[in-house]
Amino acid sequence: MKKIFILVFISLLFSNIQAQEKTFQSPNYDIIKKEIQDKSSTYYYPSLMQRFENYDSTLTLEDYRHLYYGYVFQKNYEPYWRFSEDEELLEYYRKKELKEKDYQSIIRLVNKSLKEFPFELNYLNFMCHIYKLKGDEAMVNKISKRLYGIIQVITSSGDGKTCETGFHVISVSHEYLLLNYFELTMKSQALVERKCDYLALEENKAKIEGLYFNVEKLFGMGIK
Repeated sequence: MKKIFILVFISLLFSNIQAQEKTFQSPNYDIIKKEIQDKSSTYYYPSLMQRFENYDSTLTLEDYRHLYYGYVFQKNYEPYWRFSEDEELLEYYRKKELKEKDYQSIIRLVNKSLKEFPFELNYLNFMCHIYKLKGDEAMVNKISKRLYGIIQVITSSGDGKTCETGFHVISVSHEYLLLNYFELTMKSQALVERKCDYLALEENKAKIEGLYFNVEKLFGMGIK
């Protein structure tokens, strides 16, 4: 599928990886868990998720941080989730050319996938593509802002230079999505200390040899 819509936003974030000095904030899962379970908190999870599902444009970076990393404490979180109707949706995803009659079926399937896993970024981007084809710029903007918010959270969680400062992700698919948008190609992959994925990269303009992604939550580490 063509990577079209959030590249303008992503290009603003790409400089973060290359920066000599970068301020980042790795997630404090203990604090996040406490705040998303507090009904009096601004970050109470059911309320945040309702705003997220409604494409609330006032959601802040901290809101997105609690949504994304707070999801690991939700009963529906499955680290290696796969959409129940994946094959049907992938048939559309792989098509070289989509027809107008396909649009609603794709939107329906993507919305269903988001009910199962709200942070399925590849399919969310696919839906953005469909709304672009439909000429619905309002929805394109809403979806783009959601994608931007989530990716900003990931890229602000580390610098990717070491395992200790790796980008924190709650799904392996998010590693590959970032490489795709940054136009980087993976050469090899290795698990480091059962905590980080190290993706060695093919030669690239940014001269980045590899990136670390913290995947400890995929192994249930620290989740209580």
